[in-house]
This record gives sequence, C-alpha cells and structure tokens, in this order.
Amino acid sequence: MGKPTKGYPPELRERAVRMVVEIRPQYPSQWAAIEAVASKLGIGSAETLRKWMRREEIDVGQRPGMTSAEHAEVKRLKREVAELRRANEILKAASIFFAAELDRPQDRS
Repeated sequence: MGKPTKGYPPELRERAVRMVVEIRPQYPSQWAAIEAVASKLGIGSAETLRKWMRREEIDVGQRPGMTSAEHAEVKRLKREVAELRRANEILKAASIFFAAELDRPQDRS
C-alpha cells in the first residue's frame, strides 16, 4: 500500500484490511464487517478503516480512482514543478540583473 496513515502503523492497516476481506462473508454488509474489525483492533473509528478499504480497492483495481502510486507520483511532480518555477524566477531575476550591468556605460580609463 501507499504512505502510512499518521498514528497507525502500516502493519496494522494492512492487517485490518485483510481481516475485513476475510470475515466479510460472515456479516450482512461490508460496513458491519468493518465495524467489527475496527473494534477488535482498537481503531478509533470504523470510518478510518472504511477509507483504508476504499484505498485498497482502488489500488487493486476493484474500484475506479487514482491509485496510491499515482497519487504519490502526482505529488512528486507537483513538488518538482514548484521547484522548477522557483529556479526559473531566480534565473529571470539574474538575467535582468546582468543585462542591466551590461547596458550601463563603462568608464574606460
């Protein structure tokens, strides 16, 4: 899976998702299975586990959406674009500075 959720170790997250998948047939709905696993593992909110389940379903292709890997790549590319924009601004400022230096009349004595 992708980046770990703050406060819960990735091992717990993976175990919880696996448990929901395994015990789902014993419950009338996925939500009931999620609530049972969340309480057994001490996860603060069943909604937290539901979100982990949705992320897992997207990652394995059972549900449409952006996978964790795609999300991480987009995030990395956004950081890179921001860094490149900052570098461009610095280069523009430097070229303006040096162009102004070249345009000044020089005293040649």
